[in-house]
Amino acid sequence: MRVGISCDHGGFELKEYLILALRNADYEVVDYGAKALNPEDDFPDFVLPMARAVAGGEVSRGLAICESGVGACIAANKVPGVRAALIADSFSAHQGVEDDNMNVLCLGGQVTGQALAWDLVQAFLGSNFKDLERFRRRLAKISVLEHKVSTQ
Repeated sequence: MRVGISCDHGGFELKEYLILALRNADYEVVDYGAKALNPEDDFPDFVLPMARAVAGGEVSRGLAICESGVGACIAANKVPGVRAALIADSFSAHQGVEDDNMNVLCLGGQVTGQALAWDLVQAFLGSNFKDLERFRRRLAKISVLEHKVSTQ
């Protein structure tokens, strides 16, 4: 699986840890930055290109990390076709994929420890969309909303 990852300064340390863990687990990782620790950088500069890559199919799933994870989640969800969520528990990490076809996992680099983050990433990447009619119906309603917003 090809996984995109992005962060700002608030998530830089966690991103570097996760890149190593992902590569050791044989994932192909595309790093959208930040490439260096810079306390003046802004998460949208890194999260939006990664989110566009997820929406465009260049990567299968994405990880977005900022200080709390909130800003990264807000930014990622501005991209049509992205279903991002700030996750802090294993149930939501897999259920978000299974029921809602979540394709971007957001984490707080200053609030989520490395061990928990790796557990969440593994649950996220190890899950598949259930593709049941009720889940497809719900996603179709979201898609209609995205289309209306993007054409206004």
